[in-house]
Amino acid sequence: MALKSNFSPTPLLECGCDEVGRGCLAGPVCAAAVIFPYGYTNKEINDSKQLTEKKRDALREIIERDALAFAVAEVSETEIDKMNILRASIHCMNLAIGELNPKPELILVDGNRFTDHWGIPYRCVVKGDATYLSIAAASILAKTYRDALMSRLSEEFPAYDWAHNKGYPTPKHIAAVDQYGLTPYHRRSFHLKRQLSLDL
Repeated sequence: MALKSNFSPTPLLECGCDEVGRGCLAGPVCAAAVIFPYGYTNKEINDSKQLTEKKRDALREIIERDALAFAVAEVSETEIDKMNILRASIHCMNLAIGELNPKPELILVDGNRFTDHWGIPYRCVVKGDATYLSIAAASILAKTYRDALMSRLSEEFPAYDWAHNKGYPTPKHIAAVDQYGLTPYHRRSFHLKRQLSLDL
């Protein structure tokens, strides 16, 4: 089923925004923001989690070609430790939005938590990456950007298998932490359940 092109019934510059990497033990959180022309359609674009790596990489080129504007941002593991992963994720999305030119008139955010830093109207959409085209596109850009970054970092620390697990807590990753300890890219204060429960 094709995703919805727009939230508003009248032409607006709508920005879809999504992040990736909240549940990882290592590496940054990344976010992307995408503005498509009003009414843009593409039946291939979907939630990044529903696509193969090869398909995501191919769609990344199409998204970057067809978008009116797009941006990708990251917030480091050091900043995550300082501000909490939920706040870091929202900050990262705002960084990406701030790089857009033209500026959006409406922000569509995947999930149910957001704080706008730009004075732009926004809507939180649960499962938005499976509902709206621009959010799905943002999820693809964020995912492909971060996956490539973690693959590069894996060359520096191959024992942690980041080329495959991308920093998520797989058994091999956890075993490597137990055997070799933490790298400079690990989140020192990371306790996911606590970090996702704080009030904004």
